[in-house]
Amino acid sequence: MKKMKLMAISLVAITTIVSCKKDDTTPPQETPTVTSKTQSNLVADPALTGNRYALFSLETNQAIASTDSATTKWDIGFRGTNIIINAGTSGPGLGGAFVQTSSSYDTYNTIPADSTFRVDAAPILAVRVGSNNGWYSYNAATNVIAPIPGRFIVVRTASGKYAKVDILSYYLNAPTAPTGTEAGRYYTFRYAYQANGSKSF
Repeated sequence: MKKMKLMAISLVAITTIVSCKKDDTTPPQETPTVTSKTQSNLVADPALTGNRYALFSLETNQAIASTDSATTKWDIGFRGTNIIINAGTSGPGLGGAFVQTSSSYDTYNTIPADSTFRVDAAPILAVRVGSNNGWYSYNAATNVIAPIPGRFIVVRTASGKYAKVDILSYYLNAPTAPTGTEAGRYYTFRYAYQANGSKSF
């Protein structure tokens, strides 16, 4: 009888300990791999940059010195309305890009497998230059450069990862309705960068 009581007590104690351990265990949280950022007033005026491109790393969210142009530290570069990608004639990276025109930035969650990433081959750039050819339009009457709604740039970075870049403004402090009198060649853009190498955001 005593043995049966002791066994019952032991069983209850073991069950309680196991239950406590299960309750105390919290599943590990996955580290987010998509980084969403906004960059404001990146200076891309050749008169202020010594005619060099303003280089930017989507991976580290920082401007990169032009002295590092021959490295893979940067992913995308801006000068006037020209945009370069770190690959081909612009740099030693694994970069590439194309302008997406058939979906919105916010709902574009996966890069289709059949997407073609272009590489800079100067004077032809992966991101096409000229009004309505790529990301912007030019109004000759007002002298305004404006991002085309619904167009954004899909980027393969210098290290072979992926990002989407939505240019919001070409003018200092991103005025809602630029008149052409504002200081231009100051890029404000938002982007999402996928750190795990997949094509999903």
